[in-house]
Amino acid sequence: MTPEPKIMNAVEQLGYRVTVGDVAARAGLNINLAEQGLLALASEASGHLQVAESGEIAYLFPKNFRAILRNKFLRLRLQEWWGKIWRVLFYLIRISFGILLLLSIVLIFLAIAIIVISINSSNDNDSGSGGGSGSDRGGGGISVIPYFWGPDIFWFFDPGYDERRYRRQRASSPKSEMNFLEAIFSFLFGDGNPNADLEDRRWQEIGAVIRNARGAIAAEQIAPYLDNLGEGYQRESEDYILPVLTRFNGRPEVSPDGEIVYHFPELQTTTQQEHSQPVPSYLRERLWRFSGASSGQIILAIGLGGINIVGALVLASLLRGGEIAAQLGGLVGFVASIYWLLLGYGIGFLGIPLIRYFWIQWKNSQIEARNQQRQREVLALERPSTNLQNKIAYAQQFAAQHVIHQEDLVYTSERDLLDQEIERKEQIDAEWQRRLESGS
Repeated sequence: MTPEPKIMNAVEQLGYRVTVGDVAARAGLNINLAEQGLLALASEASGHLQVAESGEIAYLFPKNFRAILRNKFLRLRLQEWWGKIWRVLFYLIRISFGILLLLSIVLIFLAIAIIVISINSSNDNDSGSGGGSGSDRGGGGISVIPYFWGPDIFWFFDPGYDERRYRRQRASSPKSEMNFLEAIFSFLFGDGNPNADLEDRRWQEIGAVIRNARGAIAAEQIAPYLDNLGEGYQRESEDYILPVLTRFNGRPEVSPDGEIVYHFPELQTTTQQEHSQPVPSYLRERLWRFSGASSGQIILAIGLGGINIVGALVLASLLRGGEIAAQLGGLVGFVASIYWLLLGYGIGFLGIPLIRYFWIQWKNSQIEARNQQRQREVLALERPSTNLQNKIAYAQQFAAQHVIHQEDLVYTSERDLLDQEIERKEQIDAEWQRRLESGS
């Protein structure tokens, strides 16, 4: 069984000595999965069990347990290698879109230049044979090229361009972390889902709230971290807390007034005295960003996309009929053969971000609505009713924190059992004496 990465991360964050409750709360994992995962990790990574007099168990891991696992599991080594390879591959994929854009512009305008030069040469020949001044006409024809060409796109291949751009950005705005080719990908497709870890954060924050309350809460205390709380009777019956009870092995406790609070015994056991952890007042979803590129990079990307489309339309007018492409062949023929691909890329280059922009506005409106709903649940906690105050006060009767100290241990798998019994001989004798006296 390959160890769970979330459990390994939690063990490291908690100082390599943990309980099931520690890991479940820190990683937001189901209690049973956390227990199975810890047992598997201890078995594979030379971990040790420590049993307290109360019967509670702590797990102790060596600080190099990841190295131990890598030596045992080929799959973990392959995952690490693939992670490094994928970072390189993904970087190449990201910059490929910018390279394709520049290549498209270069091909289009080179083809335009060749066609215009060919047309002008043909006109010069016709004028020369007619007795006119070829040099005057030729000069007029050649001057058309700059009109079609527009900005000099070869400046992107200038070795000193990046350095000059960097200086300009530092003088005018904060430096973007992306180079231009990465910014193209960000402009096209964005920078990923900002809430990809939302469920992990949800359960981690709920676990922290329960630990801060020392293992006993009212349902309203975790409502700001949940969605779909229901209406009317469904809301009053607190059905929304059932997934929390299932995940953390909680159980309901009924007060004399008939109110229900929730007790999580397994989250009350820890290996070290804990103070309240900082927890956001509600689960806040992050808004989607259009792009992480700088405004200058985005403007430049839009400009290049526009140049690409304009160039493609000009080229289309020059290639009309197909005679020129057939006559010139070579580069012009090749560009003519992939013309629709170049035009489609240019349209998509501006069309995809435009569609994505409106989709982001719609998505963010939904996120803001959910954030506002969770924020309203916080207001109920900040100004609690008498009923809620009584529930929270009753829950505190079940609040506790059981710390497993080294002196509480009756057994640890680190050392031989016989040696431990010899060391604890006096303690064992005293325990037997107490039982005999109580029996008599």
